[in-house]
Amino acid sequence: MITWMQRHKKWLIITIWISTIAFIGAGFVGWGQYSYGNKAGAIAKVGDIEITQGDLQKAYSNLYMQYNRMLQGNFDEEKAKQFGLQKQAFEQLKQQALLLNLAKSYDLTVTDIELFKFIKQQKAFYKNGVFDKETYKTVLSQNRLTPKEYETALRKELLVQKTLRLLPVKASDNEAKIMTTLTSIADKINYKVLSQKDVKVTTDEAQLKAFWENIKNNFMTEAAYEIIVIKQAPVTKEYTEAEIEKYYEENKMHFRDAGGKIMPLADAKDAVVAEMNDNATKKAAKYTYLKLKKGTLSKDVKKESMTISASNNQLGEEALKKVQTLSMAKPYSKPIKIDGVYYVIELVKLIPAREMTFEEAKAKVLPLYIQEESKKKLLELANKEVTNFTGKTTDFITAASVDALSDLSAAESAEFLQKLFLAKTKQAYITLTSGKVVLYNILEQKLLTNKNTKEGQVVMNKVKSSLFSSGLMKQLQSKFKTEIYVQGL
Repeated sequence: MITWMQRHKKWLIITIWISTIAFIGAGFVGWGQYSYGNKAGAIAKVGDIEITQGDLQKAYSNLYMQYNRMLQGNFDEEKAKQFGLQKQAFEQLKQQALLLNLAKSYDLTVTDIELFKFIKQQKAFYKNGVFDKETYKTVLSQNRLTPKEYETALRKELLVQKTLRLLPVKASDNEAKIMTTLTSIADKINYKVLSQKDVKVTTDEAQLKAFWENIKNNFMTEAAYEIIVIKQAPVTKEYTEAEIEKYYEENKMHFRDAGGKIMPLADAKDAVVAEMNDNATKKAAKYTYLKLKKGTLSKDVKKESMTISASNNQLGEEALKKVQTLSMAKPYSKPIKIDGVYYVIELVKLIPAREMTFEEAKAKVLPLYIQEESKKKLLELANKEVTNFTGKTTDFITAASVDALSDLSAAESAEFLQKLFLAKTKQAYITLTSGKVVLYNILEQKLLTNKNTKEGQVVMNKVKSSLFSSGLMKQLQSKFKTEIYVQGL
């Protein structure tokens, strides 16, 4: 399932976008390495539309939850990296921004009446069978959204829907009949599956090194940072009742119960005192930072030296990102909070990334070499056997017969059958994205009796919609310039 999703994520993103366009998710996942901090800053601009860090965070979170549902809770940050979830989220936002630019060029808008009519239809905001304003605010608060944030995002999504409705794509009756005919073609084939187990690759040191020479620029050591870390001891103070009450009145929005309601002071008192102490600790850390920067820090203050990198990082991703913004000209970081503790960091030395030696890169190069050699040998074997092989013979199969080929997974069968029914050669071989090669020989062919064009109508609509969407996005990309301000997107 995961393998299939990785191969078809280009199409999954469209499905996921449509399925999440109507409503917010049930909370936000942790960002891990994708945390950007300040939600307000623009990370890109498409035409006249800015994409903010907050937009990317919400899109990432929605995609994460959709994949997690598909995989029945077996999705995590590691799989998110494999799927390129951050890039998917950005691509989703970019496509939305392109369509918003198109809507703007048509002078299309979503009125307040249209917006609130849609909101009042959402059952999640109902209480006792009717829309309830307080329930609306509570649900949004539980999802870390203000009404303004939600309504701004929803207005964009409704505008995209309105724009797309002006661009209908529907198959004609003749096109549906043609597609019905195409989907009714059935072949009886003889086939044989070749995989890596059918070839042998020898790992000759000289050949491996020659292979590495051509791609060695891809293998770099990690940049590392020698730093000094000062850990701020927590500050605990005694506060008068008047001080506690004053702080609570000024910051009561910080103290909510599980239902999202503001807690009375009697229930929130411990949390109020804890927050006041945290502020005092942060203030003390700022003094430490200023003294370190000015060179007036007492020699009694404990300093810890360490070297961190992406793979060897005791302080966590957020600290590494902070260190990466430092330089020898500006080596001091303001206090950063990690797992409830404030740290002040000084950059001592930057150890830049460099090209790996062959010995350092060898373990990473070897699987790539084996994969490349296996592919080459498989094609040599396929060319040798394709005109004279003995394989399995199927019954009459169509492009939908994904369960008919026992040697292939459902995803591999679907890919093979798609390519088979587009092939112009009676006997040849087809390479699959999994690395397998399928030899085939079409023995017989016939047209199945099928007078129902409904399936053909559906298939043709999907084909035309896909082609139209692809063409539209290419056209919009050429019309509206995309500027990206953050690396890695």
